[in-house]
Amino acid sequence: MNRMISKSASALSRKTLSSSFAKTSVRSITTLQETLAAQVPEKQAKLAQLKKEHGSHVIGNVTIDQCIGGARSVKCMLWETSNLDAEEGIRFRGLTIPECQAVLPTYSGKTGDGEPLLESLFWLLLTGEVPTKEQADSLTAELHARSTLPAHVVPLLNSLPKQMHPMTQLSIGLMAAQTESKFSKAYADGVPKKEYHLHALEDILSVVAQLPEIAATIYRNVYFDGTVDKDLSLDYSGNFCRMLGYDDPSFDELMRLYLCIHTDHEGGNASAHATHLVGSTLSDPYLSYSGGLNALAGPLHGLANQEVLKWIQELKSKFDAEGKEVNAESITEFAWETLKAGKVIPGYGHAVLRKTDPRYTCQREFALKHIPDDPLFKLVDTIYQVMPGILKEHGKVANPYPNVDSHSGVLLWHYGFTQYQYYTVLFGVSRAVGALSQLYWDRALGLPLERPKSVTPEWLWSQVQK
Repeated sequence: MNRMISKSASALSRKTLSSSFAKTSVRSITTLQETLAAQVPEKQAKLAQLKKEHGSHVIGNVTIDQCIGGARSVKCMLWETSNLDAEEGIRFRGLTIPECQAVLPTYSGKTGDGEPLLESLFWLLLTGEVPTKEQADSLTAELHARSTLPAHVVPLLNSLPKQMHPMTQLSIGLMAAQTESKFSKAYADGVPKKEYHLHALEDILSVVAQLPEIAATIYRNVYFDGTVDKDLSLDYSGNFCRMLGYDDPSFDELMRLYLCIHTDHEGGNASAHATHLVGSTLSDPYLSYSGGLNALAGPLHGLANQEVLKWIQELKSKFDAEGKEVNAESITEFAWETLKAGKVIPGYGHAVLRKTDPRYTCQREFALKHIPDDPLFKLVDTIYQVMPGILKEHGKVANPYPNVDSHSGVLLWHYGFTQYQYYTVLFGVSRAVGALSQLYWDRALGLPLERPKSVTPEWLWSQVQK
């Protein structure tokens, strides 16, 4: 099904695509667990056949540049849930972001009316199938039922110093919740390997369910009075907004969009890869995703979104103080000052993409629809008009176009969510859905311990001199 989607989806209109998926989404299997149970044997058999019949087939070569440059673009990782094309951008199980917006169930229940439910994308990433609204709602109910934290977690979070970075607190909170891991208990009890994925799924659903309250407790502790109020009559994203302290339907829509587009970006990014690597040791999903969170906390990964907003505000403050108008000319001046100081322009460039990030584009479209007159949005839009030309002239950036981080902070700021040190925590809540969907298939397919071969500098020299 995934291959069919990839080949045909881009050629279909939203209306046609929505209609075609409406037909395929009616099925006798109704629960997430039943859907996955039906898929696992066939996928196990196909992978075993691929390995047996074509295991020695060469799919790529490695250069010295790649070896010493972070294994950039080395094709050596199996990833079910998404694929990133340098020109096209991300596809979730074969669907682009606009296609997901067209066919995935929404809070209103009308396909294409509003942003997709995170639960519907979670279902898609796990199963490769577009869920019905009823199936998405059943997953909402299951996540809500699993959302209660172990009794010791909130007191632990309450005891942490407020000046501790929110990402550090998020990792601590998730590891503390690991006491409830079903996978760890099953492994200790000697469960057969073929049943690992069943217990991994239990943990995966619980991690995704529990992360919002951990994240919201951190937010309310650090910036407010520590009170967290739930509303389980809402979907996953809406309830998360209430726990954060926001009660605005427009902000709910932004959170649905934000959480969906940050879920997955194929397996080579640091947070997804770290989750996969730790999980390959048979660490349970709680510990595995804690590894992913710690990777996400780095300034070259998830922390970049707060760096973007900081750079924009520094730009604005500088020219406001000098009495200069912030326009294309002054932005160009500030950009060159940044580059000549040996710094990067945050929010621009990407390790894989060679065009404007579709995640940037969909956020821009949200802003044009909901907040077209916002001053910071207008500033970001002006930066978008001039920055690619500046970076092309600078000549040291492979991709001079904006990425997802270039826009997300400005949207959050508009709604009064100004605590930008916390923004990466939102990213962390979202990325769990993608990284852990793949971790399910790691266990279902019996993928082994990840153990690449390292080489010494002397060995590399010896290869060159042969």
